[in-house]
Amino acid sequence: MIPIHSEASGDNDDASDKCGGCSSSAIDIDFTFAYQPIVEFSTRTIYAHEALVRGPHGESAASVLAQVDDHNRYRFDQACRVKAVEGAARLGMTCMLSINFLPNAVYRPEVCIRSTFAAAQRYHFPIEKIIFEVTEGEHVKDRAHLVNIFKEYHRFGFHTAIDDFGAGYAGLNLLAEYQPDLIKIDMDLVRNIDQHAPRQVIVTGIAEMCQRLNVRVLAEGIETRGERDFLTSIGIDLMQGYWFAKPAFQALADVPDSAWL
Repeated sequence: MIPIHSEASGDNDDASDKCGGCSSSAIDIDFTFAYQPIVEFSTRTIYAHEALVRGPHGESAASVLAQVDDHNRYRFDQACRVKAVEGAARLGMTCMLSINFLPNAVYRPEVCIRSTFAAAQRYHFPIEKIIFEVTEGEHVKDRAHLVNIFKEYHRFGFHTAIDDFGAGYAGLNLLAEYQPDLIKIDMDLVRNIDQHAPRQVIVTGIAEMCQRLNVRVLAEGIETRGERDFLTSIGIDLMQGYWFAKPAFQALADVPDSAWL
């Protein structure tokens, strides 16, 4: 782990001043998490759980994120990190934990990461088991800034993932600038891939490219045995989707034996 240097908190730095607001634990949004497993198919094991924001009674992520604006984005992002780690520790999670973050809420990564370090220490959750990925649907205003955040988080000892690869910001230009530990293929490319030749060509190309770049590929949104089997046939081993398990509200979902058959 690389320590956070004291100069990161200089009072004369405007960005640092803004990040000072991130450290506040007060947040005016009531939320919790559901956890969805990410499986490693070849070993029939759960590789990670993704923390997915939910309302206090299981309301959708959209209903929570609709309450996020410029006034509370920083505090919400910080609160998400802490609460995700706390929940993972409380549930006895021993595999990786994937946390979505809001890049537009991060002014200086070395300052805004402090709450995550503190939560990991407080709840005895190893930072090397934390994956940071960009929140689905987050509009990234500055790709260079996102790349810098990823590089800093990797330097601190966290894993990184590019979500929704093949959609929006998450394309080849981003991958050319930064090679994360994981890329998550957008579910629109996965849908009915076993019956759709163009998607097969595209996803096969992504898998081959990432193998040469030493980046693991994770396919999300898997709902059928056909999708699963095609993806395994081209060497994609990490998978996530309803075929294996739906997100479990404030709990860790089990993967049924039938999902492996």
